[in-house]
Amino acid sequence: METTYRLPVHTGPPPPLQRSFDELGTPLHEVTFCVIDLETTGGNAELEAITEIGAVKVCGGEVVGTFQTLVDPGRAIPPTITVLTGISDSMVLRAPKIDEVWPSLAEFVAGTVLVGHNLRFDLSFLDAAARRRGDPLFSNPRLDTLALARRLLVDEVPRFGLGQLAKALRLPHTPTHRALDDALATMHLLHVLIERATAWGVSGLDDLIALPTIAGHPQGKKLDLTKDLPRRPGVYFFCDADGRVLYVGKATDLRARVRSYFSSEKRRKVAQLLRETHAVRHRVCRSTLEAEVLEQRLITEHQPRFNRRGKRRKAPVWIRLTDEHFPRLTISRTGPVDAPPHGVQLGPLPSKRVADQVVEAIWRAIPIRRCTTRTGRRGTTVRDGPCAAAQLGVAMCPCSGDDEGGYTRVIDTLRRGLHGEPTLLTNALEQRMQRYAAEDRFEEAASVRSSAEALTGALQRQRRAERCLPVTRGLFELRDGTRIEIGPAGSVPSLGRRADDETEPPLDERLIVSAWLDRHAERLTPIVVEGVLSSPLPRLPDFAPKRMERQASLVKTVRRSTSAPTAPSAKAARAAATPSPS
Repeated sequence: METTYRLPVHTGPPPPLQRSFDELGTPLHEVTFCVIDLETTGGNAELEAITEIGAVKVCGGEVVGTFQTLVDPGRAIPPTITVLTGISDSMVLRAPKIDEVWPSLAEFVAGTVLVGHNLRFDLSFLDAAARRRGDPLFSNPRLDTLALARRLLVDEVPRFGLGQLAKALRLPHTPTHRALDDALATMHLLHVLIERATAWGVSGLDDLIALPTIAGHPQGKKLDLTKDLPRRPGVYFFCDADGRVLYVGKATDLRARVRSYFSSEKRRKVAQLLRETHAVRHRVCRSTLEAEVLEQRLITEHQPRFNRRGKRRKAPVWIRLTDEHFPRLTISRTGPVDAPPHGVQLGPLPSKRVADQVVEAIWRAIPIRRCTTRTGRRGTTVRDGPCAAAQLGVAMCPCSGDDEGGYTRVIDTLRRGLHGEPTLLTNALEQRMQRYAAEDRFEEAASVRSSAEALTGALQRQRRAERCLPVTRGLFELRDGTRIEIGPAGSVPSLGRRADDETEPPLDERLIVSAWLDRHAERLTPIVVEGVLSSPLPRLPDFAPKRMERQASLVKTVRRSTSAPTAPSAKAARAAATPSPS
């Protein structure tokens, strides 16, 4: 049955979006910085207190606001601190406490980028004050001028204290260990550092924040190759001196992604890739979906040496039942068949290794025959004596005298589990996992979890491969106004496929499109959909391990359910063996 949804097509440009620091691609002249400095009674944020706060708000090189106040620390100021800062007990006697100052300070810094010289020290006191009040910590983007100076001025000054830098660079303000004076000196230092940073291709806030790590990179001089990259979705190429493509990748923000190779990228071969790179090329795409499909096509075309995945389109693997009495599972590279034996067919799977994991999961869920001995017409085996699996009681087999009627019910459970009722298989695996965890058999429980994850992944992959086939055309709109057109059988027309092209696109492209629809389902508005783009199948459970906080709570739950003592080294294994709810 085919269904057509036709909704009104909106015309005109998409509504403007409010810029935020989540993207961090804001040009520096549009960023509002808040340079902050504190004076305290000591160096321990948990034991000492703030005595003075000074802050300067600056945008486009112009001061747009200042904030300065003494703060009553609620304790005596040590004489050494008084000598250093000039702030005495009598000066803060009538000053407000931090609880009175906090609302005004939070309003002043809201929507800005926090800047400081050794900013971590100042933020440790602000975080401690926020925790004592029960308020959330400041989540503003942060920039430390000390880290920037160590990267940009390493050849000019021997030491990087604020006083030494102010003297060496002849800043208009000299730090005096008073909050506002030091904040003003830090502001002028920030302007000098931004000017120096332009030589490293810095044009946006994300570039400036990443610069302390990028500038120290062995291949940092090659940052000039990224200066023309736009902040748009697309595909990038690292090329060698002869123009050969070394690596192809996709990005939501081309500039930010490529520059991250010089800072946060920790993969083993990245250093060698950057050493051999002499040019960075790119192609802008209209959406992340277009970039994903284009990346796959270009990897297949160029076979880049540093790409590991997607270089060769291997024949997919399928799991079926043999056509015999007491059928068993078999793995085949033959494509899908219209009428598989006993109606059981699972695929396509990416490799035989994954197929072996799925078969292992099915063996653990239901007592299907495992031995490879041929059966006769009446289901009798050629050899005498039960196989090992039948002897252990984990599989039904004619060699152990099991009747065919009972085995037929096992095959029916398998058919329903793979084609519409996955809980018939996953519930059995989950119960086995929980039993192993309760018995402190953590390695076995983790092995069951891995095979269960492989099974649900195979079922999800099969659904994705089948989903886009009935679609003849789809036009969607994201919340930001981006239009996405999906052509016949899940192809992307903008990448060279005509709307009337009825040839089926490669499997990997169909999987990319279907996975993209899954990720963005809540953000998509269908404008035109011709065909079937829905599924009556239930949601699959998730067996992937979660973050440590989730794992810790599951450890406590399992511990309460058993009286056996828990060894400290078994916590991580127990958490990994426990599935997450769907």
